[in-house]
Amino acid sequence: MNQNKVIQTSEKAETIFRQIDDNTKLGDLRKIAKEIKVDHELAMELWSRGKFLPRLLSILIMDKKLLSEEVLDELVDDMQIHTYDESNNLMDWLLANQLTKNKKLTTLMESWEDSPYALQRRTYWYHQGRLRWTGKTPPNNTSDLVTAIEAKISQEQPEVQWAMNFTAGWIGVYEE
Repeated sequence: MNQNKVIQTSEKAETIFRQIDDNTKLGDLRKIAKEIKVDHELAMELWSRGKFLPRLLSILIMDKKLLSEEVLDELVDDMQIHTYDESNNLMDWLLANQLTKNKKLTTLMESWEDSPYALQRRTYWYHQGRLRWTGKTPPNNTSDLVTAIEAKISQEQPEVQWAMNFTAGWIGVYEE
Protein backbone atom coordinates (compact mmCIF):
# COMPACT_ATOMS: atom_id res chain seq x y z
CA MET A 1 0.00 0.00 0.00
CA ASN A 2 1.43 3.38 -0.92
CA GLN A 3 2.03 6.16 1.59
CA ASN A 4 -0.87 8.33 0.35
CA LYS A 5 -3.31 5.44 0.73
CA VAL A 6 -2.07 4.81 4.29
CA ILE A 7 -2.56 8.48 5.20
CA GLN A 8 -6.04 8.56 3.61
CA THR A 9 -7.06 5.39 5.46
CA SER A 10 -5.76 6.78 8.76
CA GLU A 11 -7.58 10.08 8.26
CA LYS A 12 -10.81 8.30 7.31
CA ALA A 13 -10.49 6.06 10.37
CA GLU A 14 -9.97 9.10 12.61
CA THR A 15 -13.09 10.79 11.20
CA ILE A 16 -15.19 7.67 11.76
CA PHE A 17 -13.64 7.04 15.18
CA ARG A 18 -14.68 10.54 16.32
CA GLN A 19 -18.30 9.90 15.18
CA ILE A 20 -18.67 6.82 17.39
CA ASP A 21 -19.31 7.24 21.11
CA ASP A 22 -21.13 5.43 23.91
CA ASN A 23 -24.49 6.64 22.53
CA THR A 24 -23.89 5.11 19.09
CA LYS A 25 -26.43 2.40 18.37
CA LEU A 26 -25.64 -0.86 16.58
CA GLY A 27 -27.98 0.20 13.77
CA ASP A 28 -25.86 3.32 13.31
CA LEU A 29 -22.77 1.13 12.91
CA ARG A 30 -24.59 -0.94 10.29
CA LYS A 31 -25.51 2.24 8.37
CA ILE A 32 -21.90 3.43 8.41
CA ALA A 33 -20.74 -0.01 7.24
CA LYS A 34 -23.30 -0.02 4.43
CA GLU A 35 -21.88 3.28 3.15
CA ILE A 36 -18.29 2.03 3.37
CA LYS A 37 -18.93 -1.50 2.05
CA VAL A 38 -15.75 -3.63 2.23
CA ASP A 39 -12.54 -1.82 3.16
CA HIS A 40 -10.14 -4.15 4.91
CA GLU A 41 -7.39 -1.57 5.48
CA LEU A 42 -9.89 0.79 7.11
CA ALA A 43 -11.27 -2.11 9.15
CA MET A 44 -7.82 -2.96 10.48
CA GLU A 45 -7.11 0.69 11.26
CA LEU A 46 -10.38 0.98 13.21
CA TRP A 47 -9.64 -2.32 14.93
CA SER A 48 -6.20 -1.10 16.00
CA ARG A 49 -7.81 1.72 18.01
CA GLY A 50 -8.83 -0.89 20.61
CA LYS A 51 -12.36 0.40 21.29
CA PHE A 52 -15.41 -1.86 21.34
CA LEU A 53 -17.86 -0.09 19.00
CA PRO A 54 -15.27 0.78 16.32
CA ARG A 55 -14.21 -2.88 16.44
CA LEU A 56 -17.81 -3.97 15.81
CA LEU A 57 -17.86 -1.64 12.80
CA SER A 58 -14.55 -2.97 11.59
CA ILE A 59 -15.91 -6.53 11.61
CA LEU A 60 -18.69 -5.42 9.25
CA ILE A 61 -16.27 -3.96 6.68
CA MET A 62 -13.51 -6.60 6.79
CA ASP A 63 -12.68 -8.54 3.64
CA LYS A 64 -13.36 -12.17 4.53
CA LYS A 65 -10.88 -13.28 1.84
CA LEU A 66 -8.09 -11.66 3.89
CA LEU A 67 -8.99 -13.36 7.18
CA SER A 68 -6.34 -16.05 7.55
CA GLU A 69 -5.84 -18.24 10.60
CA GLU A 70 -3.02 -15.92 11.73
CA VAL A 71 -5.18 -12.80 11.37
CA LEU A 72 -8.05 -14.43 13.26
CA ASP A 73 -5.69 -15.49 16.06
CA GLU A 74 -4.48 -11.87 16.30
CA LEU A 75 -8.07 -10.59 16.43
CA VAL A 76 -8.88 -13.03 19.23
CA ASP A 77 -5.72 -11.98 21.09
CA ASP A 78 -6.82 -8.35 20.73
CA MET A 79 -10.28 -9.17 22.12
CA GLN A 80 -8.72 -10.09 25.47
CA ILE A 81 -8.62 -6.41 26.50
CA HIS A 82 -12.41 -6.23 26.47
CA THR A 83 -14.89 -7.23 29.14
CA TYR A 84 -16.33 -10.75 29.11
CA ASP A 85 -19.54 -9.56 27.43
CA GLU A 86 -17.75 -7.35 24.90
CA SER A 87 -15.31 -10.04 23.81
CA ASN A 88 -18.15 -12.55 23.39
CA ASN A 89 -20.12 -9.96 21.44
CA LEU A 90 -17.16 -9.23 19.15
CA MET A 91 -16.69 -12.93 18.49
CA ASP A 92 -20.41 -13.41 17.80
CA TRP A 93 -20.32 -10.57 15.26
CA LEU A 94 -17.22 -12.07 13.67
CA LEU A 95 -19.02 -15.42 13.43
CA ALA A 96 -22.23 -14.01 11.98
CA ASN A 97 -20.74 -11.41 9.64
CA GLN A 98 -17.54 -13.05 8.41
CA LEU A 99 -16.83 -16.63 9.48
CA THR A 100 -20.10 -18.15 8.23
CA LYS A 101 -19.88 -16.27 4.93
CA ASN A 102 -16.84 -18.14 3.60
CA LYS A 103 -16.38 -21.90 3.25
CA LYS A 104 -12.64 -21.68 4.11
CA LEU A 105 -13.43 -19.75 7.31
CA THR A 106 -16.24 -22.15 8.24
CA THR A 107 -13.82 -25.06 7.85
CA LEU A 108 -11.28 -23.24 10.01
CA MET A 109 -13.90 -22.49 12.66
CA GLU A 110 -14.84 -26.18 12.71
CA SER A 111 -11.25 -26.98 13.73
CA TRP A 112 -11.45 -24.86 16.90
CA GLU A 113 -12.90 -27.47 19.27
CA ASP A 114 -9.53 -27.78 21.04
CA SER A 115 -8.18 -24.29 20.32
CA PRO A 116 -6.00 -22.71 23.03
CA TYR A 117 -8.35 -19.70 22.89
CA ALA A 118 -11.58 -20.00 24.90
CA LEU A 119 -13.30 -17.60 22.47
CA GLN A 120 -12.49 -19.88 19.55
CA ARG A 121 -13.69 -22.97 21.45
CA ARG A 122 -16.87 -21.05 22.32
CA THR A 123 -17.31 -20.17 18.66
CA TYR A 124 -16.86 -23.79 17.61
CA TRP A 125 -19.62 -24.89 19.98
CA TYR A 126 -21.89 -21.95 19.23
CA HIS A 127 -21.52 -22.69 15.52
CA GLN A 128 -22.51 -26.33 16.09
CA GLY A 129 -25.65 -25.23 17.94
CA ARG A 130 -26.35 -22.52 15.39
CA LEU A 131 -26.23 -25.06 12.55
CA ARG A 132 -29.08 -26.92 14.24
CA TRP A 133 -30.95 -23.76 15.19
CA THR A 134 -30.92 -22.59 11.56
CA GLY A 135 -31.86 -26.05 10.28
CA LYS A 136 -28.45 -26.90 8.79
CA THR A 137 -27.66 -29.87 10.98
CA PRO A 138 -24.33 -31.38 9.97
CA PRO A 139 -24.60 -35.13 9.43
CA ASN A 140 -23.10 -37.74 11.70
CA ASN A 141 -21.50 -35.62 14.42
CA THR A 142 -24.24 -35.44 17.03
CA SER A 143 -23.03 -38.42 19.08
CA ASP A 144 -19.45 -37.08 18.95
CA LEU A 145 -20.67 -33.70 20.18
CA VAL A 146 -22.64 -35.23 23.05
CA THR A 147 -19.64 -37.34 24.06
CA ALA A 148 -17.35 -34.28 23.95
CA ILE A 149 -19.82 -32.19 25.96
CA GLU A 150 -20.07 -34.86 28.65
CA ALA A 151 -16.28 -35.24 28.82
CA LYS A 152 -15.24 -31.58 28.71
CA ILE A 153 -17.97 -29.26 29.96
CA SER A 154 -17.02 -29.30 33.65
CA GLN A 155 -13.43 -28.23 32.89
CA GLU A 156 -14.33 -25.48 30.40
CA GLN A 157 -14.35 -21.71 30.75
CA PRO A 158 -17.83 -20.22 31.46
CA GLU A 159 -18.21 -18.81 27.94
CA VAL A 160 -17.43 -22.22 26.42
CA GLN A 161 -19.77 -23.98 28.87
CA TRP A 162 -22.55 -21.63 27.75
CA ALA A 163 -21.97 -22.52 24.09
CA MET A 164 -21.77 -26.23 24.87
CA ASN A 165 -25.11 -25.99 26.71
CA PHE A 166 -26.55 -24.05 23.76
CA THR A 167 -25.47 -26.86 21.43
CA ALA A 168 -26.78 -29.55 23.78
CA GLY A 169 -30.12 -27.75 23.88
CA TRP A 170 -30.39 -27.67 20.10
CA ILE A 171 -29.34 -31.29 19.86
CA GLY A 172 -32.20 -32.00 22.29
CA VAL A 173 -34.67 -30.26 20.01
CA TYR A 174 -33.99 -32.76 17.22
CA GLU A 175 -32.90 -35.90 19.09
CA GLU A 176 -34.08 -37.78 22.18
